[in-house]
Amino acid sequence: MTPSLETRDLTIRFGGHVAVDSVSCAFRPGTLTAIVGPNGAGKTTWFNLISGQLKASAGQVFLGGEEITSVPAPERTRRGLGRAFQLTNLFPNLSVMENVRLAVQARRGLGLNLWSVWSNHRALVAEAEAILERIALTGRRDAPASSLPHGDQRKLEVGILLALEPSVFMFDEPTAGMSVDEVPVILDLIREIRRDTTKTILLVEHKMDVVRELSDRIVVLHNGRLAADGPPAEVIASPVVQQAYLGMAADEEALESQP
Repeated sequence: MTPSLETRDLTIRFGGHVAVDSVSCAFRPGTLTAIVGPNGAGKTTWFNLISGQLKASAGQVFLGGEEITSVPAPERTRRGLGRAFQLTNLFPNLSVMENVRLAVQARRGLGLNLWSVWSNHRALVAEAEAILERIALTGRRDAPASSLPHGDQRKLEVGILLALEPSVFMFDEPTAGMSVDEVPVILDLIREIRRDTTKTILLVEHKMDVVRELSDRIVVLHNGRLAADGPPAEVIASPVVQQAYLGMAADEEALESQP
């Protein structure tokens, strides 16, 4: 089966520093891969290379078997590569509804003009409202995106991603900065996407309980290099990975689990 997403020897240098160093990895539909590693390991930079926010120094990116290394970020999105950022990426002065409706509109190839599609307006709004219900933001539909608390902004960004209907979902720490009460909504949405076996999910996440529960596979980066790649139990159980890449918390958990 052709990978839905693949990087081959993907590399980026900033001066003399190699932030991502010849990372080769392939991802297939129906899987959720957690990308883990210490701060500065290159996780978000690798995501930025895949989604087109950064230009690679060397290597290639493939989406559905087609090379997209030189394709601009907006075109990668149109081809089915969806990215939710570590920091929210919204239209702050537009309402919650308009943020989602514009994403629906863009996915249908109708452009981003707010006033040019009145014949399709009802259908677009109905689809956007269904997404708002899924992300539990119906009650805030008319509020400016900038007025939402951080957790609701993260939910809205996931809603925009759902509206774009990508084949590959990339989540960069989707629960970062969220309260304990807000986290389940995001995780439930990711679980829902995961049930669709035509979709591929990449998840950068520091919370190991989330990684354990959701992932089919774990990829570990360290100093910009691929340090480990395999089933969650195998990767997490590796003493080398626990000590060097997952930090003291993993070590403590391993000790506590011993009889």
